[in-house]
Amino acid sequence: MRTHASAPPHPLIRTFACLVLALGAVVAGAGTSQAAGYRYWSFWESDGAKWTYATQGPATARPADGAVNGFRFAVSADSGDADRPREALDFAAVCGATPARDGHKRIAVVIDSGTDADAPDGEKPPALRAECARVGEDATSAEALAAVAKPLRYNSEALLCAIAGYPASGCGEQVAGDAATPEPTGTRDSASDARGATDKRGNGEGDGGGPSAGLFAGAAAVVVLAAAGLWQARRRRG
Repeated sequence: MRTHASAPPHPLIRTFACLVLALGAVVAGAGTSQAAGYRYWSFWESDGAKWTYATQGPATARPADGAVNGFRFAVSADSGDADRPREALDFAAVCGATPARDGHKRIAVVIDSGTDADAPDGEKPPALRAECARVGEDATSAEALAAVAKPLRYNSEALLCAIAGYPASGCGEQVAGDAATPEPTGTRDSASDARGATDKRGNGEGDGGGPSAGLFAGAAAVVVLAAAGLWQARRRRG
């Protein structure tokens, strides 16, 4: 008896199968990829009630007399999710006992070295401290910090790596985590502004490294269109 070989699959069927396989690979890859954060010092400004992420680095910022600057060491993905200093002290609380002097200005400097979870292996963060820096009228925030928290450590790119010797080593290193993955904005000029941070959490790219709702919606649309094309092709053949 003569047997008939199976007919080759319709081109639309092959296309549909490829789309399904590609979709599976994309979703699996998105779901299993591990995001990262960076361990670095971030730079903040306060009005005495709340902290705001600084719009420029401490090496270029020139605060006025009565300003409050803050530095926080933590693991963060970018400026959008960076941890603030845990105490918002006002100027009077920090500098009230430091008299004004002609030709100088006073800057309240709050230094929060973070938690044990933020610390590099083998190190323990120092307690939060607040100091009043009395510096020249044209001094930057970096100079105010240096006046009260030496030794400071910078890397070859002028990124602030350590305040008052903490941490003892490392500088803006990548740390596995659940955030997005831009480079640290650390402080090229400074202590934290983030060098390539363009993504912020909540922008539709997912908060935990997994696929976003947009990815699933687009993938579902591709599958539906492919299925519709296959159904129409079968109707024509019938």
